[in-house]
Amino acid sequence: MKNAKQLTALLDLEKIEENIFRGNNFQAPWGAVFGGQVLAQSLHAAYQTVPDDRFAHSMHAYFILRGDISTPIVYDVDTIRDGGSFTTRRVVAIQKGRPIFNMAASFQLKQEGFDHQINMSKIPPPDDLMTDVELAETWEGELPKLFKRYRSERPIEFRPVENHDPFISKKRKPYRNVWFKAKGKMGNALSLHQTFLAYASDYNLLGTALLPHQKHVKYGEVQLASLDHGMWFHRDFRMDEWLLYSLDSPSASNSRGFTRGNIFTQDGKLVASVVQEGMIRKMKKKE
Repeated sequence: MKNAKQLTALLDLEKIEENIFRGNNFQAPWGAVFGGQVLAQSLHAAYQTVPDDRFAHSMHAYFILRGDISTPIVYDVDTIRDGGSFTTRRVVAIQKGRPIFNMAASFQLKQEGFDHQINMSKIPPPDDLMTDVELAETWEGELPKLFKRYRSERPIEFRPVENHDPFISKKRKPYRNVWFKAKGKMGNALSLHQTFLAYASDYNLLGTALLPHQKHVKYGEVQLASLDHGMWFHRDFRMDEWLLYSLDSPSASNSRGFTRGNIFTQDGKLVASVVQEGMIRKMKKKE
């Protein structure tokens, strides 16, 4: 995928029956279904069953099985509750008759209420930074296979604030900041921007949990897999304008890494928060 238009097409699901939808897969260079795709498609499926005046405020998901990139995914939406202010949906993603993912999402009417937020840190603006692809070119010779993942065309552009070379053995603090936005202009529907953000939110999380351990292991020697993912939408935003993903990893233990992220607009408005736990395990050396 090259741009926002192509990602929009990927997220557009086929309706099979009432509350049942089918989606195709992005042919990721790593050969497995990308977790962000399933997050975004499941949110889009839920959106097809809620009133037009309600918008997602939270979603909580579990990745159950590795998705087969060659097989379409069926999304079964359970319309759990339609309340006066809140609407609740449960979505199960299915391949070959087995659940590979499930999610609960809550939608709300726009309402007046109290308002506060934390401040965004002082961060260099995206125009002063290189893209992750440009940074990766500086270590292409270390592992060409891994570089191919960076070089593959994506609908989201990322500009890391910190240049963390994964091939330098160094213990780092578990903090990082990444600017990102969709490639190309998008329509105005908030639901579309939220599904795009769900897609992009699966990037950069587990890598943050690895930063304190780079003295002992390189990225190419680690097995990574998302286990669960929580996301809250606080305020309106646009995915075709720069957003800052400010990440930290408070803990890693028992082969799991835990990471949090706050997402800000360029003028400092907090628009979303994310948490994820994933498996991070050193690969066993072949005899």
